[in-house]
Amino acid sequence: MISLDEPGVIGDKFYNKDLARSILISSQESYLLAQEHKIELPYGALGENIMIDYNLYHLKAGDRIAIGEALLEITQNCTLCKGLSKADDRLPDLLKEYRGIFAKTISPATIKKGDTVRI
Repeated sequence: MISLDEPGVIGDKFYNKDLARSILISSQESYLLAQEHKIELPYGALGENIMIDYNLYHLKAGDRIAIGEALLEITQNCTLCKGLSKADDRLPDLLKEYRGIFAKTISPATIKKGDTVRI
């Protein structure tokens, strides 16, 4: 369970730092892509705040996504950090477009495991 307000994920180290990059959402697709290339990653290894079972990488800045009672607005694709190569040197190239997307909070709420995702 995580709680969101306008500055981001309450308690996160990036809380209230950069509103356009305050929430990182990854898809299970990222982890499946790594597995297809024989790279085992534990969930959370991509640094996501939220991981969903939906391929969200077609979404663009300005699109909105509701998770439970929270409403988020996509701000940008996530850029890769060099820390991913610590897990495997192939990750930065492999996940270039598929690490995650950044979002900002439009309607604050608490998100729980199993909440419905709506585009």
